Amino acid sequence: MTSSTAPLIAVIAGEHSGDLLGAGMLRELRNRYPDAEFIGVGGPLMQAQGLTSLIPMEDLAVMGIAEVLGSLFKLLGHRRLLVNTFLERRPDVFIGIDAPDFNLPIAKRLKAAGIKTVHYVSPSVWAWRQGRIHGIKQAVDHVLCLLPFEKAFYDEHELPATFVGHPLADSIPMTWSKLAAREHLQLATEQQWIGVLPGSRKGEIARMAPLFLKVAQRLHAEQPNLKFVTPMISAARAEQFRNLQQQIAPDLPLTIIDGQSRDTMAACDALLLTSGTVTLEAMLIKRPMVVAYKFNWLTYQLIKRLFKAPFFSLPNLLANTLLVPEFAQHEATEENLCQALTTQLQPSAEQTITRFTELHEQLQQRADMLSADVVSQLLNS
Repeated sequence: MTSSTAPLIAVIAGEHSGDLLGAGMLRELRNRYPDAEFIGVGGPLMQAQGLTSLIPMEDLAVMGIAEVLGSLFKLLGHRRLLVNTFLERRPDVFIGIDAPDFNLPIAKRLKAAGIKTVHYVSPSVWAWRQGRIHGIKQAVDHVLCLLPFEKAFYDEHELPATFVGHPLADSIPMTWSKLAAREHLQLATEQQWIGVLPGSRKGEIARMAPLFLKVAQRLHAEQPNLKFVTPMISAARAEQFRNLQQQIAPDLPLTIIDGQSRDTMAACDALLLTSGTVTLEAMLIKRPMVVAYKFNWLTYQLIKRLFKAPFFSLPNLLANTLLVPEFAQHEATEENLCQALTTQLQPSAEQTITRFTELHEQLQQRADMLSADVVSQLLNS
């Protein structure tokens, strides 16, 4: 339904994956409310849809307890600025996209002031710190869930929630030609390629890239015909990774690609990934993968006591079974990752592709449209 009024919509996304989600939703909302004004925090994709970003999105892209403590003063200053701006301007609705530790306290303040609030991407409350549900209920009028099992959790706790699926499942095609991807990236078409994706954040690359480079070096020693390719989100991250490669594996046949992570994944025979949204992308592109994650020591001590879910990578959580090999903390060793990747290169790994396709179909719900529907209902209520 299109409104002749011009709503003011506040939105905060804290990192690249949130920028992607927000951009699709804002595009839909702009179609319905051509004169709407969007303010908050977002990256280039949301800004292209008309968002005025009040602070740089990169300032919010901090993961892990120790890392957050290091940036705490700046984060609290940003939060104070945003809350004051929103309370002064009184948006018709506030949408926090992911980043629950940053967004939910803002939503709570705004909801208490009579502003409608939506949280897009359920916090992993079903996996750890389940007691947070009470705080979420105080902060949020409606939760937009990306995963099918999340809505049942909110229904049980009587908090309005909608399963919207995942925009990536809508935008990534069911089949993606490996050959076409290689030709597009000018990668040798006859080689076996391993994708090395150590993350998009500075801290993740510092933690994961040394291990991934050692694994690649070891694999190359065992199978000299293998070639390796790494997509990097920015020039700064590419330089950080290149410096690590020079120190750890200077002779590795490795190609660094500027952006184009999906084409890069599609070009590969198998992938070595840091856990996160990228594992979902890899599943939708339907490439065999091995997933690893290492936390800062303090973060890990807390998480291992509080984490309730049986898996941490999205393909396994969705399938509710160990569909792809995943290794966290002390299990993420050179030997384990090497062995698992070698297995993923075998033809038998193709059996998982059928399951990937079923999960892709389940997540195809037209998320941009459904999320905009919920926001429209709140605007019109």
